[in-house]
Amino acid sequence: MTFRGSNSALITPMKNGGIDEKAFRNLVNWQIAEGSHGLVPVGTTGESPTLTPEEHKHVVEVCIQEARGRVPVLAGTGSNATAEAIDYTKHAKEAGADAALIVVPYYNKPTQEGIYAHFKAIADAVDIPIFVYNVPGRTVASISVETLARLAADCPNIVGTKDASCDLARPSRQRLMSGEKFIQFSGEDGTALAFNAHGGTGCISVTANVAPRLCAEFQEATLAGDYAKALKLQDRLMPLHHAMFVETSPGPVKYAASLLGLCEAHARLPMVPVSESTKTTVREAMVHAGLLN
Repeated sequence: MTFRGSNSALITPMKNGGIDEKAFRNLVNWQIAEGSHGLVPVGTTGESPTLTPEEHKHVVEVCIQEARGRVPVLAGTGSNATAEAIDYTKHAKEAGADAALIVVPYYNKPTQEGIYAHFKAIADAVDIPIFVYNVPGRTVASISVETLARLAADCPNIVGTKDASCDLARPSRQRLMSGEKFIQFSGEDGTALAFNAHGGTGCISVTANVAPRLCAEFQEATLAGDYAKALKLQDRLMPLHHAMFVETSPGPVKYAASLLGLCEAHARLPMVPVSESTKTTVREAMVHAGLLN
C-alpha cells in the first residue's frame, strides 16, 4: 500500500448511546467513492477516548471489512499506557490494517526518553507500519524532531508521522534528519498547503469527513506540484477548515456530517452539542465550499 494524499480521520457515528454501525459502513464506502486516498478509524476525531476497548476494536474491524483493500486503513491504536497500545496495535494487524497511527502518550507527560521507549516497545512487539502522531495541543508532551529521527533509524517499521504541531519548520527539519522516504502527513487541514510545500505528502484530515472529494483534489494538486490549483481549492476549503475547530473537535464535524445526512450529530460526554453560533459558522462554511445550497 502507498501512504499519501487525503486520509480521512473518520468520525464514529453514534445513535441511542451506541455506535451507529450502518452509518459508519456507509461513511467508509462514501469516502472511497469520493476519492479519499486512505482511512483513519478511531483517532481523536473518532472519539477514541470515550470508546470502550471492545468498541475501539470493532470500529477498526468494520472499517477494514468495508474498505476491502481499496484504500489503506491506518488504524488508531494509541494509548498513554504502553501495554494497551501494544494490545490495540496487535489487534489492528490481526484485523488486517495496513498501518497503525499511534499518538504520543498523553497526560503522563513522559520525557523524550520515555516517548522513545514507548514507541520502541510497540515497534518491537508488532511488525506493522507505524505512524507517530504528534499533537501537543491534546497530549501536552511533544516528540522532538531528534527523538522521531532516532526512532525512524532504530525501528524499520516506524515509517512516518502525523504532525499536528502547526510548526511548519518541522517537516523540513524532519526530512533532513530522517530522509525523503520518511512519510510526513499533516495533521492540521489549514496548514496542509504549506506542509506539503515543505516536503509533506498528505494530510490526515478532519475536513475530509464532509468534503472528501475536494480534499482529495487538493492533495492531488499539491503532489503534482500544481500549487496554483491547490491555492484555489484552499480558498474554497479554508472557512470549512476553520469551522471544524471553532469548538473542540469532533463537535463541529459531526454537526457538519449531520447536515449532509451522514449521521446524527451526537457525540459522547464530555463532548456536548455545539452552540448555535458554531452551527451558523459551520453551515456558512459548507455553503462557501459548495457542499450545501
